[in-house]
Amino acid sequence: MRHSEELDRVIVAKVGSSTLVGPDGSLDYAYLSSLVDQLVELKGMGFRPVLVSSGAVAAGMERLGLAERPSDIPALQACASAGQAALTEVYAERLAAHGCPCGQVLLTRRDVVDRRGYLNARNTLDYLLELGAVPVVNENDTVAAYEFVFGDNDMLGAIVSTLVGAERYVILSDIDGMFTADPSTHPDAELIEHVDRIDADLVACAGGAGSSVGTGGMAAKLRAARALLAAGIPMTICHGRRPRSLVDAVLGRGRRTEFGSPGAPREQARKLWIGIANRAAGTVGVDAGCADAIRSQGASLLPVGVRSVSGTFDEGDVVSVVGPDGALVARGVTRYCSADLAKSRGLPLDVVARFLPDKADVPAIHRDELLVF
Repeated sequence: MRHSEELDRVIVAKVGSSTLVGPDGSLDYAYLSSLVDQLVELKGMGFRPVLVSSGAVAAGMERLGLAERPSDIPALQACASAGQAALTEVYAERLAAHGCPCGQVLLTRRDVVDRRGYLNARNTLDYLLELGAVPVVNENDTVAAYEFVFGDNDMLGAIVSTLVGAERYVILSDIDGMFTADPSTHPDAELIEHVDRIDADLVACAGGAGSSVGTGGMAAKLRAARALLAAGIPMTICHGRRPRSLVDAVLGRGRRTEFGSPGAPREQARKLWIGIANRAAGTVGVDAGCADAIRSQGASLLPVGVRSVSGTFDEGDVVSVVGPDGALVARGVTRYCSADLAKSRGLPLDVVARFLPDKADVPAIHRDELLVF
């Protein structure tokens, strides 16, 4: 079996609850059928589609006869349990009508934080694609503990894109893309057609919460975009309700926002697992010179560039590296525990060696284990 890096023309599409659900709050089965038609059309063009689908809770509310979305975790997980079964049935039936098999893949953050679990998930997705199936992926909401949730399916889709080495990640949203301001309150807001770098100004354009039936928003989509810019995987946001929007996005047509460009350098799979799949155990603040060296020179992080250490972590944990402005610079595997790094911050290695002899030639984070954002 071939690994993800060798699978070509893989497209990951994510559809949100606000796009799947109709005005009455129930699943829009006509739209869902049109989405399946587009997935099958892409297969006919030689692409290998993977669908990350929200909507389990909304489908569960419908199946269980609930008029309002529950607020407590047990009720939400019960809705997800009933709804996931209903949603998968519909996808499987619609795909089977085209002679296409469907495979359900449910993930939690715990599955991908563990290196073995990450590789197992990758192998499962790879094999489903090899067999010509369309994997339908969602978070396993019925068992996910709070500390191990993805938070939103935009980031789940980004992680799946890195797992399968996707050619492109498409978010089918309820908006045409990223705007200079919220178009619902600023009619003069303009669509941002292309983004190569996410800076403070762009983050300021992003709103807060998403719809009443979803968990995401533009800020969540920017987090996913930032991860995929680091991975070298292009990402598109487009209006999922527009006819043939998924096919148009894959072919580079229609109103949309594009993040990154095809042909960008791809990062190593292990770095992507370190930087995107993992949760950071702490934060290391660095000075401007160190941040620049990491970003532009591919340097390792040395203790001399460290200015602050936040959180409690052990050697081998993943930590976030932030610059003087608080912006995320990188994420990597630390070779110091938090206490030792706090003692060593601002010091060259020859000085560190006087009180930590085993760290005489050890960077805080080696560049081979550092994903730069």
